[in-house]
Amino acid sequence: MTFPSTYKILPQRKFSHGEFSLIPIRYEDRLLIMQWRNEQIYHLRQQEPLTREAQDKYFSEVVAQLFEKEQPDQLLFSFLKNDKLIGYGGLVHINWKDRNAEISFIINTELEKEYFEEYWVIYLKLLEQAAFEQLQLHKIYTYAFDLRPHLYQAVERAGFIKEAILKEHYLFEGSFRNVVIHSKINKADALKMRKAGMEDMMLYFDWANDETTRQNAIHTSQISLEEHRSWFTKKIHDKDSKLFVFSTDENDIGQLRLDRDGNDWIISYTVDKRFRGQGWGKIIVQQIIRNFPQLSMKALVKEGNIPSVKIFERCGFRRGKNMELDGRKFLVFTIHEE
Repeated sequence: MTFPSTYKILPQRKFSHGEFSLIPIRYEDRLLIMQWRNEQIYHLRQQEPLTREAQDKYFSEVVAQLFEKEQPDQLLFSFLKNDKLIGYGGLVHINWKDRNAEISFIINTELEKEYFEEYWVIYLKLLEQAAFEQLQLHKIYTYAFDLRPHLYQAVERAGFIKEAILKEHYLFEGSFRNVVIHSKINKADALKMRKAGMEDMMLYFDWANDETTRQNAIHTSQISLEEHRSWFTKKIHDKDSKLFVFSTDENDIGQLRLDRDGNDWIISYTVDKRFRGQGWGKIIVQQIIRNFPQLSMKALVKEGNIPSVKIFERCGFRRGKNMELDGRKFLVFTIHEE
């Protein structure tokens, strides 16, 4: 049968991490999935073994319909390694009003013993891209029968927190067992953006003189407090500049600045060194794009600054011509150009 390949609600078709990828579930994978589910029925909410007839009917009458729905109750994916199916799962029991969903996942039974934890962690990393970055869900969680303790090690390694234990919640082989729930909150929902004021002068000063920040800046020399005070005072009152601070309830995470350059706004940002490598840079840039969708933005990224290159690419910026400033090469990225 002709089977859709892209979810209407999820235009991005493929999420990748090295040799691994997550794509909308394929019709040709249904029989392997049936086999694995039947082999692992003990930990699934499945009452009896699936049949070929039942699986064909489910894919043609239920799964195929998910692709065209505005708000489907589940989104299922094929999990691939080098384009070969090694597992499947998705977001199920999706609550669009409260922006949460349960996680479903099983892997090839033959791979469980050796690769269970590794593949779970990679799968969750890819699923978060779909759930948090694309669908903007607030929370995703696992609902697991207390039969596989090694599952908890995998999901906790992926940053999920044990949220609850439902005592004696289901009957398994004549005895009542617990259900364990682990969850993760979308970091973007925890990040607050506010306009910078004079009270933020020293915060900006510390960030501006950070060693890594200076290495990747257009001007690399350290900045004196007197210079910074004069610059900052002018900037926060300049109608052609917009300065913002991003923070959670506990910490100041970073800053972003927009400076008008003709019809464009040049974007520059800094993430506090304590929080680098945790995905905050991308979230900060995404928040600016969402808050100023009408602006044409431009970013100048020093050649070799791979983390920033990846952030702007993943945020939808297009790479333009390179340029040279103070004898150093910078890559130019643009978004929302006319």
